[in-house]
Amino acid sequence: MPRILLIDDDEQLGPPLAAYFQRFELALTQALRPSEGLALLAQGGFDAAILDVMLPEMDGFELCRTLRKTSDIPVLMLTARGDVMDRVVGLELGADDYLPKPFEPRELVERVQTVLRRRRTAAPAEVDPDEWRFEGGLSIAPTRRRVLREGTEVELTGTEFELLLLLAREPGRVFNRDDIFNQLRGHEAELYTRAVDIVVSRLRKKLEPLDAIKTLRNAGYALALRRLP
Repeated sequence: MPRILLIDDDEQLGPPLAAYFQRFELALTQALRPSEGLALLAQGGFDAAILDVMLPEMDGFELCRTLRKTSDIPVLMLTARGDVMDRVVGLELGADDYLPKPFEPRELVERVQTVLRRRRTAAPAEVDPDEWRFEGGLSIAPTRRRVLREGTEVELTGTEFELLLLLAREPGRVFNRDDIFNQLRGHEAELYTRAVDIVVSRLRKKLEPLDAIKTLRNAGYALALRRLP
């Protein structure tokens, strides 16, 4: 059963949410303080984390930044107002998804299931699952979820990896923002263009000095590297 860590200082939120998650075969554990949550994550065994933005000790943004230094665990952030800037900051720091409060428990479960599904999605049967090699020294191992740039491993978040995988399946094909957003999210949701741009920007920066992702004005994004046999 996948284990989910909720870091939220609302003591009344965890128990009913854990009972609800149990119905979907998800085990939810709550930490009331960031320090407690980081200690639990350091022990390992969790498959995803849910971070509230408003927390004692440090806010959810700082917590996400701290977590991303050592882990690529899927992160979903809860924003109190659903403010666009909150979402933008969270995505820039490496969060995989966001959900404004108040939220419906069913939607939170769906979001968690989506980020978990991204992690375990296997490569299509018609594609060599072992390694995809591209010019410039880029290689991708879909089943192992590993990316190398000239022999050096590149640490990507779940969303960044799935974006790269999407583009790499069809090098040169232009994917518009709506296509990317809907395929990465796995379900229809409120769309704002900035979210896709942020994830692309993060991925592009991590792949430097390779000029791997091409932007086509008013069209979308494409992988600019040729796949090698």
